[in-house]
Amino acid sequence: MLSTREIDMLRQIISLAGALIANAHPDAGRSVTTKGGKALTRSEVAPEAKRRRRTGKELAEFRKMLISERKRGVPVAELAERHGISAAYIYQL
Repeated sequence: MLSTREIDMLRQIISLAGALIANAHPDAGRSVTTKGGKALTRSEVAPEAKRRRRTGKELAEFRKMLISERKRGVPVAELAERHGISAAYIYQL
């Protein structure tokens, strides 16, 4: 059985680890907790433009553009950031 002091030390370690994780990856979680304890969703923290689906014609043009940029040597990470999509999606296309 743990003593009261040991339990307090474990709680302190857990809170420090949570703070380190939150500072290392602020956007990694789906929700962010404020000081009041209310959890905010990602859209409330940083509202983004509404996602919309590409039509078949737009997708074909987008795919051609991605292929041409990759042939010119543009890194996938740069393309993903520029177009707001994941690198995995680029590789999938």
